[in-house]
Amino acid sequence: MVIQSIDLENFRNYERLHLELGEGIHIFYGDNAQGKTNILESVYMAATNKSHRGSKDKEMIRFGCEEGHIKVISEKRGVDYRIDMHLKSGRSKGIAVNGVPVRKTRDFLGIINCVLFSPEDLQIVKEGPQERRKFIDTELCQLDKIYMNSYVQYKKALEQRNQLLKDIPYEPSLIETMDAWDTQLLIYGKEIITRRKQFIDELRDITSPIHEHLSGGRETLHIYYEPNVLEEDFTKELLQSRERDIKAKTTTVGPHRDDMSFMIAARENDKTIDARIYGSQGQQRTCALSLKMAEIELVKEKTDDSPVLLLDDVLSELDSNRQKYLLDSIKDTQTIITCTGLDDFVKHRFKVNNVYKVVNGKVE
Repeated sequence: MVIQSIDLENFRNYERLHLELGEGIHIFYGDNAQGKTNILESVYMAATNKSHRGSKDKEMIRFGCEEGHIKVISEKRGVDYRIDMHLKSGRSKGIAVNGVPVRKTRDFLGIINCVLFSPEDLQIVKEGPQERRKFIDTELCQLDKIYMNSYVQYKKALEQRNQLLKDIPYEPSLIETMDAWDTQLLIYGKEIITRRKQFIDELRDITSPIHEHLSGGRETLHIYYEPNVLEEDFTKELLQSRERDIKAKTTTVGPHRDDMSFMIAARENDKTIDARIYGSQGQQRTCALSLKMAEIELVKEKTDDSPVLLLDDVLSELDSNRQKYLLDSIKDTQTIITCTGLDDFVKHRFKVNNVYKVVNGKVE
Protein backbone atom coordinates (compact mmCIF):
# COMPACT_ATOMS: atom_id res chain seq x y z
CA MET A 1 0.00 0.00 0.00
CA VAL A 2 1.45 3.35 -1.09
CA ILE A 3 -0.01 6.85 -1.12
CA GLN A 4 1.03 8.32 -4.46
CA SER A 5 -0.36 11.83 -4.12
CA ILE A 6 -2.44 14.12 -1.93
CA ASP A 7 -4.46 17.11 -3.18
CA LEU A 8 -6.19 19.47 -0.78
CA GLU A 9 -8.42 22.44 -1.52
CA ASN A 10 -9.82 24.66 1.23
CA PHE A 11 -9.04 21.98 3.79
CA ARG A 12 -8.07 23.30 7.22
CA ASN A 13 -5.43 26.01 6.61
CA TYR A 14 -4.62 24.86 3.07
CA GLU A 15 -6.08 26.86 0.22
CA ARG A 16 -4.48 24.52 -2.31
CA LEU A 17 -1.87 21.80 -1.87
CA HIS A 18 -0.49 19.14 -4.19
CA LEU A 19 1.99 16.54 -2.91
CA GLU A 20 3.68 13.71 -4.78
CA LEU A 21 4.79 11.04 -2.33
CA GLY A 22 5.48 7.41 -3.25
CA GLU A 23 7.35 4.78 -1.26
CA GLY A 24 9.61 5.44 1.71
CA ILE A 25 9.78 7.93 4.55
CA HIS A 26 8.35 11.44 4.19
CA ILE A 27 8.95 14.03 6.90
CA PHE A 28 6.96 17.22 7.37
CA TYR A 29 8.61 19.52 9.89
CA GLY A 30 7.98 22.99 11.22
CA ASP A 31 6.67 24.88 14.22
CA ASN A 32 3.42 23.96 15.89
CA ALA A 33 0.10 25.10 14.41
CA GLN A 34 1.47 25.40 10.87
CA GLY A 35 -0.56 22.61 9.26
CA LYS A 36 1.58 19.49 9.54
CA THR A 37 -1.07 17.36 11.25
CA ASN A 38 -3.68 18.51 8.73
CA ILE A 39 -1.87 16.51 6.05
CA LEU A 40 -2.04 13.34 8.14
CA GLU A 41 -5.68 14.06 8.91
CA SER A 42 -6.52 14.18 5.19
CA VAL A 43 -5.00 10.72 4.63
CA TYR A 44 -6.79 9.36 7.69
CA MET A 45 -10.07 10.81 6.36
CA ALA A 46 -9.55 9.10 3.00
CA ALA A 47 -8.90 5.81 4.80
CA THR A 48 -11.60 5.86 7.47
CA ASN A 49 -14.10 8.63 6.58
CA LYS A 50 -13.47 10.33 9.89
CA SER A 51 -11.05 12.72 11.55
CA HIS A 52 -8.69 11.26 14.14
CA ARG A 53 -9.27 14.49 16.07
CA GLY A 54 -13.00 13.84 16.23
CA SER A 55 -13.74 16.94 14.13
CA LYS A 56 -16.94 17.43 12.17
CA ASP A 57 -16.81 17.96 8.41
CA LYS A 58 -17.60 21.67 8.62
CA GLU A 59 -14.76 22.18 11.10
CA MET A 60 -12.25 20.92 8.53
CA ILE A 61 -13.33 23.34 5.81
CA ARG A 62 -11.01 26.34 5.50
CA PHE A 63 -12.26 29.37 7.43
CA GLY A 64 -14.54 31.53 5.31
CA CYS A 65 -15.27 28.77 2.76
CA GLU A 66 -18.39 26.69 2.21
CA GLU A 67 -16.70 23.62 0.74
CA GLY A 68 -13.43 21.71 0.95
CA HIS A 69 -11.88 18.87 -1.05
CA ILE A 70 -9.55 15.96 -0.38
CA LYS A 71 -8.16 13.79 -3.16
CA VAL A 72 -5.85 10.91 -2.35
CA ILE A 73 -4.44 8.55 -4.97
CA SER A 74 -3.12 5.26 -3.64
CA GLU A 75 -1.62 2.17 -5.22
CA LYS A 76 -2.49 -1.28 -3.89
CA ARG A 77 -1.15 -4.46 -5.48
CA GLY A 78 -0.52 -2.68 -8.76
CA VAL A 79 -3.96 -1.04 -8.92
CA ASP A 80 -4.50 2.71 -8.52
CA TYR A 81 -7.41 4.04 -6.48
CA ARG A 82 -8.54 7.67 -6.37
CA ILE A 83 -10.58 8.69 -3.38
CA ASP A 84 -12.33 12.07 -3.64
CA MET A 85 -14.03 13.69 -0.67
CA HIS A 86 -16.18 16.77 -1.06
CA LEU A 87 -16.74 18.39 2.34
CA LYS A 88 -19.81 20.62 2.57
CA SER A 89 -20.82 23.02 5.31
CA GLY A 90 -24.20 21.97 6.69
CA ARG A 91 -24.57 18.93 4.40
CA SER A 92 -23.24 15.40 4.20
CA LYS A 93 -19.94 14.97 2.40
CA GLY A 94 -19.74 13.48 -1.07
CA ILE A 95 -17.37 10.55 -1.62
CA ALA A 96 -16.26 8.92 -4.86
CA VAL A 97 -13.84 6.09 -5.66
CA ASN A 98 -12.29 6.27 -9.12
CA GLY A 99 -15.03 8.71 -10.08
CA VAL A 100 -17.88 6.48 -8.91
CA PRO A 101 -19.96 7.96 -6.04
CA VAL A 102 -20.32 5.84 -2.91
CA ARG A 103 -22.96 6.34 -0.26
CA LYS A 104 -21.70 4.27 2.63
CA THR A 105 -18.34 4.10 4.36
CA ARG A 106 -18.19 0.33 4.00
CA ASP A 107 -18.15 0.75 0.20
CA PHE A 108 -14.62 2.18 0.29
CA LEU A 109 -13.24 1.24 3.70
CA GLY A 110 -10.16 -0.95 3.37
CA ILE A 111 -8.92 0.60 0.13
CA ILE A 112 -6.39 2.53 2.20
CA ASN A 113 -5.21 0.81 5.38
CA CYS A 114 -3.39 3.13 7.70
CA VAL A 115 -2.14 3.13 11.27
CA LEU A 116 -1.92 6.51 13.00
CA PHE A 117 0.28 7.03 16.05
CA SER A 118 0.00 10.32 17.93
CA PRO A 119 0.97 11.56 21.40
CA GLU A 120 -2.65 10.96 22.46
CA ASP A 121 -2.14 7.24 21.79
CA LEU A 122 0.49 7.19 24.52
CA GLN A 123 -2.38 7.88 26.90
CA ILE A 124 -4.44 4.91 25.72
CA VAL A 125 -3.34 2.78 28.67
CA LYS A 126 -3.93 5.32 31.43
CA GLU A 127 -7.08 6.97 30.08
CA GLY A 128 -10.60 5.59 30.45
CA PRO A 129 -12.07 2.55 28.65
CA GLN A 130 -13.63 4.74 25.95
CA GLU A 131 -10.17 5.33 24.44
CA ARG A 132 -9.40 1.61 24.42
CA ARG A 133 -12.74 0.77 22.78
CA LYS A 134 -11.99 3.44 20.18
CA PHE A 135 -8.66 1.77 19.42
CA ILE A 136 -10.33 -1.64 18.97
CA ASP A 137 -13.20 -0.33 16.85
CA THR A 138 -11.05 1.85 14.60
CA GLU A 139 -8.82 -1.04 13.60
CA LEU A 140 -11.56 -3.64 13.31
CA CYS A 141 -13.68 -1.36 11.13
CA GLN A 142 -10.75 -1.06 8.70
CA LEU A 143 -10.10 -4.80 8.63
CA ASP A 144 -13.58 -6.29 8.79
CA LYS A 145 -16.61 -4.90 6.92
CA ILE A 146 -18.94 -7.31 8.71
CA TYR A 147 -17.74 -5.93 12.04
CA MET A 148 -18.18 -2.37 10.81
CA ASN A 149 -21.78 -3.09 9.85
CA SER A 150 -22.46 -4.67 13.25
CA TYR A 151 -20.81 -1.72 14.98
CA VAL A 152 -22.85 0.87 13.05
CA GLN A 153 -26.12 -1.00 13.57
CA TYR A 154 -25.41 -1.50 17.27
CA LYS A 155 -24.74 2.22 17.75
CA LYS A 156 -28.00 3.11 16.01
CA ALA A 157 -30.00 0.66 18.15
CA LEU A 158 -28.27 1.88 21.31
CA GLU A 159 -29.10 5.52 20.54
CA GLN A 160 -32.75 4.63 19.90
CA ARG A 161 -33.00 2.53 23.06
CA ASN A 162 -31.41 5.24 25.20
CA GLN A 163 -33.81 7.82 23.80
CA LEU A 164 -36.68 5.46 24.57
CA LEU A 165 -35.45 5.09 28.16
CA LYS A 166 -35.56 8.87 28.52
CA ASP A 167 -39.09 9.08 27.07
CA ILE A 168 -40.72 6.21 29.00
CA PRO A 169 -41.19 8.15 32.29
CA TYR A 170 -43.33 10.66 30.35
CA GLU A 171 -45.12 8.09 28.18
CA PRO A 172 -45.14 4.65 29.92
CA SER A 173 -46.83 2.88 26.99
CA LEU A 174 -43.57 3.20 25.03
CA ILE A 175 -42.15 0.33 27.07
CA GLU A 176 -44.00 -2.00 24.69
CA THR A 177 -41.52 -1.04 21.94
CA MET A 178 -38.47 -1.93 24.03
CA ASP A 179 -38.32 -5.53 22.80
CA ALA A 180 -37.66 -4.43 19.23
CA TRP A 181 -34.56 -2.43 20.20
CA ASP A 182 -33.39 -5.15 22.59
CA THR A 183 -33.47 -7.61 19.70
CA GLN A 184 -31.28 -5.33 17.60
CA LEU A 185 -28.82 -4.81 20.46
CA LEU A 186 -28.53 -8.53 21.03
CA ILE A 187 -28.03 -9.47 17.37
CA TYR A 188 -25.27 -6.96 16.68
CA GLY A 189 -23.87 -6.80 20.21
CA LYS A 190 -23.10 -10.52 20.28
CA GLU A 191 -21.27 -10.22 16.95
CA ILE A 192 -19.20 -7.36 18.36
CA ILE A 193 -18.28 -9.28 21.51
CA THR A 194 -17.19 -12.35 19.53
CA ARG A 195 -15.04 -10.38 17.08
CA ARG A 196 -13.45 -8.16 19.74
CA LYS A 197 -12.35 -11.21 21.71
CA GLN A 198 -10.80 -12.75 18.62
CA PHE A 199 -9.04 -9.47 17.76
CA ILE A 200 -7.51 -9.08 21.23
CA ASP A 201 -6.37 -12.71 21.24
CA GLU A 202 -4.64 -12.18 17.89
CA LEU A 203 -3.10 -8.92 19.02
CA ARG A 204 -1.79 -10.44 22.26
CA ASP A 205 0.38 -12.93 20.39
CA ILE A 206 2.06 -10.09 18.49
CA THR A 207 2.27 -7.56 21.32
CA SER A 208 4.07 -9.75 23.86
CA PRO A 209 7.39 -10.25 21.98
CA ILE A 210 7.46 -6.58 20.93
CA HIS A 211 7.05 -5.44 24.51
CA GLU A 212 9.65 -7.90 25.74
CA HIS A 213 12.14 -6.44 23.26
CA LEU A 214 11.28 -2.85 24.21
CA SER A 215 11.72 -3.60 27.92
CA GLY A 216 15.09 -5.25 27.35
CA GLY A 217 13.68 -8.63 28.34
CA ARG A 218 12.75 -7.40 31.81
CA GLU A 219 8.98 -7.52 31.35
CA THR A 220 6.28 -9.55 29.66
CA LEU A 221 3.02 -7.94 28.54
CA HIS A 222 -0.31 -9.71 28.15
CA ILE A 223 -3.40 -7.85 26.98
CA TYR A 224 -6.88 -9.17 27.72
CA TYR A 225 -10.38 -8.40 26.56
CA GLU A 226 -12.69 -7.38 29.40
CA PRO A 227 -16.27 -7.67 28.10
CA ASN A 228 -18.98 -5.93 30.07
CA VAL A 229 -21.10 -9.01 29.48
CA LEU A 230 -20.37 -12.42 28.00
CA GLU A 231 -22.04 -13.28 24.72
CA GLU A 232 -23.96 -16.20 26.23
CA ASP A 233 -25.22 -14.02 29.12
CA PHE A 234 -26.17 -10.92 27.12
CA THR A 235 -29.83 -11.85 26.55
CA LYS A 236 -30.48 -12.62 30.20
CA GLU A 237 -28.59 -9.62 31.60
CA LEU A 238 -30.15 -7.12 29.20
CA LEU A 239 -33.63 -8.27 30.21
CA GLN A 240 -32.75 -8.20 33.91
CA SER A 241 -31.32 -4.69 33.61
CA ARG A 242 -34.45 -3.17 32.06
CA GLU A 243 -35.91 -1.72 35.26
CA ARG A 244 -32.50 -0.36 36.27
CA ASP A 245 -32.02 1.12 32.79
CA ILE A 246 -35.36 2.93 32.94
CA LYS A 247 -34.36 4.51 36.24
CA ALA A 248 -30.91 5.41 34.97
CA LYS A 249 -32.31 6.50 31.56
CA THR A 250 -29.46 4.73 29.80
CA THR A 251 -28.42 1.22 28.77
CA THR A 252 -26.16 -0.20 31.45
CA VAL A 253 -25.28 -3.56 29.85
CA GLY A 254 -23.53 -4.27 26.57
CA PRO A 255 -20.28 -4.04 24.60
CA HIS A 256 -20.45 -0.23 24.65
CA ARG A 257 -19.05 -0.65 28.18
CA ASP A 258 -16.23 -3.06 27.31
CA ASP A 259 -12.58 -2.56 28.26
CA MET A 260 -9.17 -4.17 27.77
CA SER A 261 -6.40 -4.68 30.31
CA PHE A 262 -2.59 -4.52 30.13
CA MET A 263 -0.94 -6.93 32.57
CA ILE A 264 2.82 -6.57 33.01
CA ALA A 265 4.84 -9.37 34.58
CA ALA A 266 8.33 -8.41 35.80
CA ARG A 267 10.98 -11.08 35.30
CA GLU A 268 13.08 -10.09 38.33
CA ASN A 269 10.40 -10.53 40.99
CA ASP A 270 7.65 -12.45 39.15
CA LYS A 271 5.20 -9.71 40.11
CA THR A 272 2.27 -8.89 37.82
CA ILE A 273 0.59 -5.48 37.78
CA ASP A 274 -2.27 -3.84 35.89
CA ALA A 275 -0.50 -1.13 33.89
CA ARG A 276 -3.67 0.98 33.72
CA ILE A 277 -3.58 1.51 37.48
CA TYR A 278 -0.12 0.69 38.78
CA GLY A 279 2.16 1.12 35.77
CA SER A 280 4.72 3.91 35.74
CA GLN A 281 4.56 6.49 32.97
CA GLY A 282 7.40 4.69 31.20
CA GLN A 283 5.65 1.33 31.45
CA GLN A 284 2.39 2.79 30.16
CA ARG A 285 4.15 4.37 27.19
CA THR A 286 5.93 1.11 26.40
CA CYS A 287 2.57 -0.69 26.47
CA ALA A 288 1.06 1.86 24.11
CA LEU A 289 4.00 1.67 21.70
CA SER A 290 3.88 -2.13 21.76
CA LEU A 291 0.18 -1.97 20.97
CA LYS A 292 0.61 0.35 17.97
CA MET A 293 3.54 -1.67 16.59
CA ALA A 294 1.46 -4.84 16.95
CA GLU A 295 -1.38 -3.10 15.11
CA ILE A 296 0.93 -2.59 12.11
CA GLU A 297 1.93 -6.25 12.09
CA LEU A 298 -1.66 -7.43 12.40
CA VAL A 299 -2.75 -5.30 9.43
CA LYS A 300 0.10 -6.80 7.40
CA GLU A 301 -1.00 -10.28 8.40
CA LYS A 302 -4.69 -9.74 7.67
CA THR A 303 -4.34 -7.82 4.40
CA ASP A 304 -1.10 -9.33 3.10
CA ASP A 305 0.03 -5.74 2.59
CA SER A 306 1.78 -3.02 4.58
CA PRO A 307 -0.41 -0.21 5.91
CA VAL A 308 0.53 3.44 5.55
CA LEU A 309 1.99 4.58 8.86
CA LEU A 310 1.17 8.09 10.08
CA LEU A 311 3.37 9.38 12.93
CA ASP A 312 2.09 12.66 14.31
CA ASP A 313 4.85 14.33 16.34
CA VAL A 314 5.26 11.18 18.40
CA LEU A 315 9.06 10.88 18.37
CA SER A 316 9.49 13.78 20.79
CA GLU A 317 7.41 11.83 23.31
CA LEU A 318 9.68 8.74 23.25
CA ASP A 319 13.12 8.19 24.74
CA SER A 320 16.06 7.36 22.45
CA ASN A 321 15.69 3.57 22.79
CA ARG A 322 12.00 3.61 21.88
CA GLN A 323 12.67 6.07 19.06
CA LYS A 324 15.31 3.78 17.59
CA TYR A 325 13.07 0.71 17.83
CA LEU A 326 10.21 2.52 16.14
CA LEU A 327 12.36 3.96 13.35
CA ASP A 328 14.10 0.65 12.72
CA SER A 329 10.74 -1.11 12.49
CA ILE A 330 9.24 1.07 9.75
CA LYS A 331 11.96 0.89 7.11
CA ASP A 332 9.80 -1.24 4.79
CA THR A 333 6.58 0.74 5.37
CA GLN A 334 5.53 3.97 3.69
CA THR A 335 5.57 6.44 6.56
CA ILE A 336 4.46 10.05 6.81
CA ILE A 337 5.99 11.77 9.83
CA THR A 338 5.36 15.17 11.37
CA CYS A 339 7.85 16.73 13.77
CA THR A 340 9.15 20.11 14.88
CA GLY A 341 12.80 19.36 14.03
CA LEU A 342 15.09 16.92 12.28
CA ASP A 343 17.60 16.23 15.06
CA ASP A 344 16.28 12.74 15.83
CA PHE A 345 16.71 11.60 12.25
CA VAL A 346 20.18 13.06 11.93
CA LYS A 347 21.21 11.47 15.21
CA HIS A 348 20.04 8.02 14.12
CA ARG A 349 21.38 8.48 10.56
CA PHE A 350 17.96 7.43 9.39
CA LYS A 351 17.30 7.23 5.66
CA VAL A 352 14.59 9.66 4.58
CA ASN A 353 13.11 9.94 1.09
CA ASN A 354 11.63 13.43 1.27
CA VAL A 355 11.75 16.30 3.74
CA TYR A 356 9.19 19.11 3.61
CA LYS A 357 9.08 22.31 5.61
CA VAL A 358 5.60 23.50 6.57
CA VAL A 359 4.97 27.17 7.30
CA ASN A 360 1.44 28.56 7.69
CA GLY A 361 -0.25 26.21 5.24
CA LYS A 362 2.58 26.29 2.71
CA VAL A 363 4.77 23.22 2.02
CA GLU A 364 8.19 23.32 0.45
